[in-house]
Amino acid sequence: MSTLEATSESVPKKAGNIKQATQKFGRFLSAMVMPNIGAFIAWGLLTALFIEAGYFPNATLASLVDPMIKYLLPLLIAYSGGKAVHDHRGGVLGAIAAMGVIVGADIPMFIGAMIMGPLGGWVIKQFDKYVGSKTPSGFEMLVNNFSAGIIGMLLAIAGLYGIGPVVAAFTNVLASGVDAMLNWGILPLVSIFIEPAKILFLNNAINHGILSPIGIQQAETTGQSIMFLLEANPGPGLGVLLAYCFFGKGSIKGSAPGAAIIHFFGGIHEVYFPYVLMKPIMFVSVIVAGMAGVFTFNMLDAGLIAASSPGSIIAILAMSAKGSYLPILAGVLVSTVVSFLLSSIFLRKSSTNEQDLEKAKEAVAGMKKSSKGITDAPAANLNDKAEIKKIIFACDAGMGSSAMGATSFRKKVKAAGLSIEVTNTAIENIPGDADIVVTQQNLTPRAKGKAPNAIHVSIDNFVNNPIYDKLIADLKAKHEQSASPVPDYAKEDVAGAAEKAVPEEVNETSEETKGGDVLRKENIVLELPSVSKEDAIRRAGESLVAAGYVKPHYVDAMIEREGVATTYIGNGVAIPHGVGDAKKEIKTSGIVVHQYPEGVEFEGGRAYLVIGIAGAGREHLQILTKIAEAIEDESTVTRLAESKDTNEIYSIFGE
Repeated sequence: MSTLEATSESVPKKAGNIKQATQKFGRFLSAMVMPNIGAFIAWGLLTALFIEAGYFPNATLASLVDPMIKYLLPLLIAYSGGKAVHDHRGGVLGAIAAMGVIVGADIPMFIGAMIMGPLGGWVIKQFDKYVGSKTPSGFEMLVNNFSAGIIGMLLAIAGLYGIGPVVAAFTNVLASGVDAMLNWGILPLVSIFIEPAKILFLNNAINHGILSPIGIQQAETTGQSIMFLLEANPGPGLGVLLAYCFFGKGSIKGSAPGAAIIHFFGGIHEVYFPYVLMKPIMFVSVIVAGMAGVFTFNMLDAGLIAASSPGSIIAILAMSAKGSYLPILAGVLVSTVVSFLLSSIFLRKSSTNEQDLEKAKEAVAGMKKSSKGITDAPAANLNDKAEIKKIIFACDAGMGSSAMGATSFRKKVKAAGLSIEVTNTAIENIPGDADIVVTQQNLTPRAKGKAPNAIHVSIDNFVNNPIYDKLIADLKAKHEQSASPVPDYAKEDVAGAAEKAVPEEVNETSEETKGGDVLRKENIVLELPSVSKEDAIRRAGESLVAAGYVKPHYVDAMIEREGVATTYIGNGVAIPHGVGDAKKEIKTSGIVVHQYPEGVEFEGGRAYLVIGIAGAGREHLQILTKIAEAIEDESTVTRLAESKDTNEIYSIFGE
């Protein structure tokens, strides 16, 4: 998805937007919990099967239950939280810090782990940022290891004596509040908040930040918890979809049965969101149905032993406590019937059409993007500028993704015969006379601060983006009356274009850099197994270190860069690289190419070629130009992703 936006238009500030702040918080909580759901399920199955009240009581196997919930699960959460802040090193510090709150409490310390994990990652990140390039050569390992040990020890002590008791008291207060709501019979009222929150993609903050920690604590003491059913119950959504199956019209009626199956058995709840949004009165259906379901669960003492993910009836039953199948099915059935009856009444009183469903789907897609931190901006009119002379592609460093984007777009400008200068730079160096600035979505606000009078184009990847063709068409329409000849810069050859793209602050190349082999055959690695994007970036960084292109701290800068905006550039290629102060860690320009035949999942797409970049001068930009030209043809990337010949990749990128 890409958007054009004019900075001259007033755009509401989003910093104070409660919804977006909650979504951002939910995304971070989800990043700590979701990668470890398998561990929660393992603990839940051990509990259901082997504790004294389980299906197959076994004292030896049941001895695994308590250590897992008190130590393993909180430590996994803390590690994931720290890693999200500062990769593996942050994860290790997060786990060490969490031990303080875990040991100092007599309850499962999940909320404490959610605090100490990111805190540990943040503290070590700040230390590395401050010490970084100041570490004498040869002392990096000594400083890294002892700094982690000392800082980790101090954080663990702080958690034991300071943070742990506070978190334990807060958790007990929350648990007492839930018990009170259960005793007073008012727990069903939470559906007033939970059901709309699901449809507005705020469920992660509620589910992972509040419900799951309380549920786990309850499950440890009572063997099950109703908290795990509040958000996961598929009944309200199923009732809405069944109503459309009977009383909908046209394609809406035809699509509802498939959506019902995916929702109920697959656990993908978002498929029913458009059916609610195209008739907002349906919010009443899901809220009342949710309340009826919670009332039934509470009355029949239903509960799960652990969180069910996804919210499929299959996953819910798998996490059911012994003897809870009928109470759980009863709660789901009651909420389904209530939702179906109300939704049927609402549907019969008013009509809907295909356009309503399409608009609702667009609204859901927009909210989903918002929940992931992606925002669209209002369309811009190129006529806001009297003349378009200069287009700037900008990224953090101005030497990686933006260089390839500029190369790709420059070819289109030349083919269209437009007299427009296209170049790239770091965001900090965007020239004041830029007419159009192209950046990744996460970086657009910074770019607007540097070039407030420019038209800004927000994109999700830099290669073969559909927005380019639209922009070219708009530019041609604007310039079709112009008879100005094509200037020399539009006729440059590839090498000249790459040299022109080098940011001003790196135009001077040191003697150490000159003459170095930017891409060597031994730095092309084939047939690597699929890994996480962090591991793929770290592997590329370590290859740059081993090849003598960079110092070790450059690897952390590559991970940090990925946290700012994705380095996935499209067509199955990612180009991780460092930014800012990381330039001090570069010894000489270099590129490494890693092939992942099964791909690596990046934000924005799956990369089959991960190209690590260290740019100290202009040499690497010539190779980036070749890469940009090659990967514009998706079939070329497909071929290279499956190639078993290093020479084939080198012949395209290196020669």
